[in-house]
Amino acid sequence: MKLQNASGTAAVPNPFRKPGGANKWNNRLFSWLVWAIGIAAALFIFGLLFLILEEGLPKLSWDFLFGLPSEIDEGGGIGPTLFNSFYILILSLIISIPLGMAAGIYLAEFAPDNKWIGFIRICVEGLASVPSIIFGLFGIALFVEMFQIGLTILGGAVSLAFLNLPVLTRVTEESIRAVPKELKSASFALGATHLQTIVKALVPAAASGLITGICLTAGRAFGESAVIILTAGVTTSGAMWDFSLFSPGETLAVHLWYVQSEAIVPDAREIAQKAAAVLVFVVLAINLLFRLPLWISARKLRG
Repeated sequence: MKLQNASGTAAVPNPFRKPGGANKWNNRLFSWLVWAIGIAAALFIFGLLFLILEEGLPKLSWDFLFGLPSEIDEGGGIGPTLFNSFYILILSLIISIPLGMAAGIYLAEFAPDNKWIGFIRICVEGLASVPSIIFGLFGIALFVEMFQIGLTILGGAVSLAFLNLPVLTRVTEESIRAVPKELKSASFALGATHLQTIVKALVPAAASGLITGICLTAGRAFGESAVIILTAGVTTSGAMWDFSLFSPGETLAVHLWYVQSEAIVPDAREIAQKAAAVLVFVVLAINLLFRLPLWISARKLRG
């Protein structure tokens, strides 16, 4: 006998409904599984961070952070390499953030929906997944062989900017597209121009996604080694504060690799542990620094 609803038509059985409360237990089982996987992943990350910071943080000193590296004696510092890391990071972000955001906004707001733009998006996605050493080889071909300026801070910074551009472009485009269309329509209804709508409405609404993309690229650039080895070298100029764009640009990540694999100093392992702790701590600080304004503005909106 077929069941009928109030209108007299045959009721269609729900294929997702199971007898005996099976859906309830399935939901609970799935929730427990998701919680277990999430907790396991969080514990793994915190455990890894604890192991790295436990070995290096207690041994840190001002002499290590601001001292000059040594290739023979014990007690060498990371001053010039730490400075180069921040210097190259800032230069690369100055280049990549405006270009990446402009390209993402163009693809999201102005680019026509045709095969050519679709092909460009595929190329951008492909470049975002290219190994960093490919950008290093490109930097060698551009700065060392074509312009013949050698291994310099300038070459490392521009190569890192090329590495970050595809990621920033895709993150910006997706963040702008994720903004509700009603917000854009309301801005136009109030008489705003397209440029005013982008600057005053879309970009602030997409700020969380944009800052997340900047954090990812900044952390990746600060910890990058392959591009720096090939374009900026594995040495420094020897000065603590060298702002010359044409000086060698060994960074902290490169110094960590060099000390662990090539250096002959007796305390190479200890230097590597302390450098790894500084590297992880700085990356965490960069993420906190970029997200702090978002947390403050969100708290003000909640009152």
